[in-house]
Amino acid sequence: STLGKIEVAGPDAAEFLNRIYSNPMLKLPVGRARYGLMLREDGVVYDDGTVSRLAEDHFFITTTTAYAAEAMVHLEFYHQTVWPELDVRYVSVTDQWAQMSVVGPKSRAILQALIEDDLSDVAFPFMAARAITLKGGLKGRLFRISFSGELAYELAVPAGYGESVADAVMEAGREHGICAYGVEALNVMRIEKGHVAGNEINGTTTAADLGLGRMMSQKKDYIGRVLAQRPGLIDPDRPALVGLRPLDPLARLRAGAHMLALGAAPTTENDEGYVTSVAFSPTLGHWIGLALVKRGPARIGERMRAYDPVRDGDTEVELVSPVFLDPQGARLHV
Repeated sequence: STLGKIEVAGPDAAEFLNRIYSNPMLKLPVGRARYGLMLREDGVVYDDGTVSRLAEDHFFITTTTAYAAEAMVHLEFYHQTVWPELDVRYVSVTDQWAQMSVVGPKSRAILQALIEDDLSDVAFPFMAARAITLKGGLKGRLFRISFSGELAYELAVPAGYGESVADAVMEAGREHGICAYGVEALNVMRIEKGHVAGNEINGTTTAADLGLGRMMSQKKDYIGRVLAQRPGLIDPDRPALVGLRPLDPLARLRAGAHMLALGAAPTTENDEGYVTSVAFSPTLGHWIGLALVKRGPARIGERMRAYDPVRDGDTEVELVSPVFLDPQGARLHV
């Protein structure tokens, strides 16, 4: 299944992860998960994922699918060469766990039919992460984590049971109208929520560029902290994340289009950013996009052109918040 998965354990596991991630991990409560952001040493975003604390000295982290191996090398390098004094162990378990997302307003009811533990909102709140027992005795893990913006769970079971548990989920959901969905559908939903992915975490962007500046702790040291403050990386003119809405609801957006001011000639000097991700939103009824635009967040409400000469595209768009749906996150807490 998708995502890289790494177990991290030992007396210094919390301190180790606190240095690896830009946001605090030291006091993450047992039984809780947290979104985590890794920076490279030069201050640029390296990878993102989740950190779940299963015990005081035992963590389970996920990485992006593409960086499963690279993130493991990242941990090994810093432990072996920078902090060898830390008593910590880590092992890739990507192949050991089958992890499936069960998503939507009926996901709790479906999973409760399969799991012995209480999954009520009070007993298993948003960002909970715990070992659970499926009916029949199989041990697994459940994480109440959402990439789609909906009520969602990630159910992990030993890989050899993955297919049979997936079949059981589909059977339990039959009366609720369950259907399988893949990464293309997930990509549409993550764009609707303004969640960044590989198109935005492309090796050139900082946390602030992606609207994640609040995840850079001011109270601790971590990889990339110092070099992230270089003048070029905190320049207010840097391209930063915004959402795009075409003025013509029938117009199509295309990733890779260049952002130009209205009336500006399509020259290198006038290039003010580019479109990173696009999707047709069935909920909104028109195309939407994410883009990195010069001073983007300060220009929300402004109209620009998404210019794509390769595919003969020139679409007038409005810069909007990257969160197109449910900005208060109400759907996560039903």
